[in-house]
Amino acid sequence: MRIIPAIDIIDGKCVRLSQGDYNTQKVYDSNPLEVAKRFQDHGIKYLHLVDLDGAKASHIVNHKVLERITSGTSLRVDFGGGIKTDEDLRIALESGASQITGGSIAVKDPETFEGWISTYGPDKIILGADARNEQVALAGWLEDSGVDLVPFIQKYLEKGIQYVICTDISKDGMLQGPAFDLYRKIIDKTAKLETKIGASGVEDFLVPQVRLIASGGISSFGELPRLQAIGCEGAIIGKAIYENRISLKELEQFILAQ
Repeated sequence: MRIIPAIDIIDGKCVRLSQGDYNTQKVYDSNPLEVAKRFQDHGIKYLHLVDLDGAKASHIVNHKVLERITSGTSLRVDFGGGIKTDEDLRIALESGASQITGGSIAVKDPETFEGWISTYGPDKIILGADARNEQVALAGWLEDSGVDLVPFIQKYLEKGIQYVICTDISKDGMLQGPAFDLYRKIIDKTAKLETKIGASGVEDFLVPQVRLIASGGISSFGELPRLQAIGCEGAIIGKAIYENRISLKELEQFILAQ
């Protein structure tokens, strides 16, 4: 399971919110590049970078922060927040993003989002499926879509999506543990029954179809093996790192042990 620290950006600074509420922002560092370098120094290879200004403005804003991080480290950065147009996508990729996360656009403009999947391939495009009460939330979680989460994910798996980041908004930033049951449900509901030759002959297996990245609520190191056992492909960790609930040394050891 990949370990993916998060850096959320407002006004070029590293912040965290609680449950997506912009009024709860807490600044942790004014230099996101230095934060990213600390992650890299502990063997971390991936970073989840969110442009919260962009999410609110519905267009990319903090691409210069992205550029500084990708040029100043070797981290593979997935970037989201305000990616709404082909131009936003171009700017993000040219600024060094390895992957782009699209959430609101996948609901509001599926034709464009599906075009990105076709043009750039499933290795470049991540579906952001953030949910409140198992319904997809939009615009930096400021809007409810009325779209049911699991069918939404199933639809895009059929369109070629492989990577899905799912945040249970009620858990995000609360340090009360991730949505284990929700992630298990997503993986189970999107699995496909396949027949294979097993040790005792022909057997039916449920094969996961989604590379699910858990996000939101992670509060302690012991939760990571549980997410791994469920079948999550990655885990995004934010406030637990900044509040010293999980140390970078622990994450380094987890990565080395895999």
